[in-house]
Amino acid sequence: MQKELPKIMKDFLVYLTTIKGKSIRTRKEYEYDLTLFFRFLLAVENDVPITEIQSISIKEVDPEFIQKITLEDIYLFQEYCEVQRQNSAASRARKAATIKSFFKYLKGKRRLLDYNPAEELESPKIAKKTPIYLDQHEAIQFITGIKKTSHYYRNYSIIMFFLNLGIRVSELCSLNINSIQGNVLHVVGKGNKERTVFLNSTCLQSIQHYKEKERQYIKGASTNNSLFLSQKGTRLTRQTVAKIVKQINVASGLNKGSITPHKLRHTSATIMYKNGADIRSLQQILGHTSVSTTQIYTHVEDKEIQNVMENNPFNFLQQAKHTTVE
Repeated sequence: MQKELPKIMKDFLVYLTTIKGKSIRTRKEYEYDLTLFFRFLLAVENDVPITEIQSISIKEVDPEFIQKITLEDIYLFQEYCEVQRQNSAASRARKAATIKSFFKYLKGKRRLLDYNPAEELESPKIAKKTPIYLDQHEAIQFITGIKKTSHYYRNYSIIMFFLNLGIRVSELCSLNINSIQGNVLHVVGKGNKERTVFLNSTCLQSIQHYKEKERQYIKGASTNNSLFLSQKGTRLTRQTVAKIVKQINVASGLNKGSITPHKLRHTSATIMYKNGADIRSLQQILGHTSVSTTQIYTHVEDKEIQNVMENNPFNFLQQAKHTTVE
């Protein structure tokens, strides 16, 4: 795929990682979105059936071709994504962000455009979703599913990091031995932004047990700087951690839908908020750039709202009045 990309697109992708600090995963998403965008435009221009869009080469896309793109072309692409590909609003919003970023780079950094057609591009509105999470009792039951196998201490420590720190799975997988300094954990988050999180006694104890009773006996552990290792002595992947979480969910008997590492992050954030964490502290712990992202954890359950209404003093006054009358 990389050899078939036009040079201007390759330059942009390099800019994303080296200058903007985007992850390889994000870079691949941008590459996919732009490839689809250019294939669509070429299909329209050359009357190629949409069903054959995957076979279209974008290698010859150059600045001259890009300069002809209009805002209407971009909206037509968004319509194609919604109607033909049935992309969700979130998926279309990501594509819009990719296109906006690309054209901003062309005009602002490369000076290849006099006019940016994506400058006024609007993103599809995404309905705010309430995070799916475990309540405290469910989380405790989930922990009981950690089987006492040869990887018990590693898996237990991983779950403690998820539930106590609200860490992202990608952040957990990238942790190294030297990421822990005393009771401080240095986490590299999105955009290679580093933050420090304080480890509580449970996290410190779990990682100590893992190092003493398990990690040191894994082949090659003494020369591998990765904190969490597989049986083969390699760094754990996101997919492996997701599989571990799934196995624990099944073993616990919880059976509450599909529990993922990200839902454990939601669980940690929600429980911390319910137990008094202020929004700014939570923002720092979770590594959110904007506090508005953190505010999704300030939701209140329907049952709690019902209790608030029932405990309203005027509710008791009304009940007392009727009792007196009778």
